[in-house]
Amino acid sequence: MQTWQVVLLGLIEGLTEFIPVSSTGHLLLVGHFLGFNSPGKSFEVLIQLGAILAILTVYAAKLLRLLVDLPRDARTRKFVLAVLVAFLPAMVIGALAHGFIKSVLFETPMLICITLIVGGIILFIVDRLPLQPNTHDAMDIPLTTALAVGFFQCLAMIPGVSRSGSTIVGALLLGMSKRAATEFSFFLAMPTMAGAFAYDLYKNHGLLSLDDGLNIALGFAVSFVAGVFVVRYLLDFVSRHGFAPFAWWRILVGGIGLGALLVLG
Repeated sequence: MQTWQVVLLGLIEGLTEFIPVSSTGHLLLVGHFLGFNSPGKSFEVLIQLGAILAILTVYAAKLLRLLVDLPRDARTRKFVLAVLVAFLPAMVIGALAHGFIKSVLFETPMLICITLIVGGIILFIVDRLPLQPNTHDAMDIPLTTALAVGFFQCLAMIPGVSRSGSTIVGALLLGMSKRAATEFSFFLAMPTMAGAFAYDLYKNHGLLSLDDGLNIALGFAVSFVAGVFVVRYLLDFVSRHGFAPFAWWRILVGGIGLGALLVLG
């Protein structure tokens, strides 16, 4: 794998992980057309570590405040519990379906294109719905809502659906504001992505060579820098513009990918 390809994929990961367009779908499609095939599709999962560290860096002060307030503040404890509750469905279903996801779903670019397009249409429709949110702060999410959002997140095990997209759409439909839904998606990403990284490394470490490790390290570094940029500015962008720009992007990429597959194979 050439260095420019590693940099390109790392950039795609960092720029798309936290927006509702499916970073995995983008990585798999680009990898397909570049002829890149990592052992066990581990590169695409393991460079998420850069995006994980990006959100930890940007949210370091808030995470520290949560840690300090945890023993003495009931609202903080409820929020941390809500994040853990939302993470549970992905932890269980992801572990049980890991083999099928990696060997079947990750190997079906036509499916990815279709889910990008369908997901874009759904995101566009939900963005236009006259929803009346009752939760304006991610810290106030009810536990039942958090669990439901966790099940929505499991839809993202189908590449092209988008982890952030499924959680945000689910949260919006369940009564959260756009800003609160996006921020809760950030917090839920931390245990979810860390868990996916650790589990995939455990399952596939024997397939990785030194060159794979160097490529993953470079991809991680690039995704970290790009991820920091996105996390810093995404909430304000969503507050001003909503999710329609991401919906159109999904439809565009899915349409181009579908056309390329039909023409080129």
